[in-house]
Amino acid sequence: MKNLRVNIEISSKLYLKNPDTSELGQSILSNSIELISEIGFEAFTFKKLGEVINSPESSVYRYFKNKHSLLVYLTSWYWYWTEYRLVFATINIDLPQERLMRSLDILTKPVLIDNSFSYINEVLLSEIIFSESIKAYHTKDVDEENKKGCFKAYKGVVQRVSDIILELSPEFAFPHMLISTVIEGAHQQHYFSKHLPALTDTNKGEVGISEFYKTLTLKTLDL
Repeated sequence: MKNLRVNIEISSKLYLKNPDTSELGQSILSNSIELISEIGFEAFTFKKLGEVINSPESSVYRYFKNKHSLLVYLTSWYWYWTEYRLVFATINIDLPQERLMRSLDILTKPVLIDNSFSYINEVLLSEIIFSESIKAYHTKDVDEENKKGCFKAYKGVVQRVSDIILELSPEFAFPHMLISTVIEGAHQQHYFSKHLPALTDTNKGEVGISEFYKTLTLKTLDL
């Protein structure tokens, strides 16, 4: 993907001013990822971010209403980027089982830096997704935000892989449940492997998590 230029378009409902269109906006994104990764979402504030980027706190508020909106934007960016990777990895693959295995690799393996996006550290962003993204939709406003399309990117990823499952097993009744379980479970296991290793069976950096969920999926589908 190094030489392929990709444009990820995020719904205008997720920001006040498009951060992708200015140097300051891109700095807000890149530095917010680094700061959230360093101190956690609870401790993260726009005031602290403003100090990092040498810009008034008010300048951040021109782009995002609050830090929750920023988190929803970052998670949406991650899932649109993931869908782009899914398309890129499966576009010329005819066999649906091979497309499924490649998709599961993307959904469950550790993330690598993608040089298509110079201002986004995908590795740090993925770690935020593992540990913090649940906070984007475990809120009292989730239904209203869902109506606005805040989670369209995540749902699109689940739908894309669910469609592959239905190619393989047209009668399987639970494709969305299976894929969302794989995604959320893999995220939890990556988090556990770094912080609560007694809750998992793989060491930091190993590919056992991906192998587990690929095996689970194949056995569930009886393939």
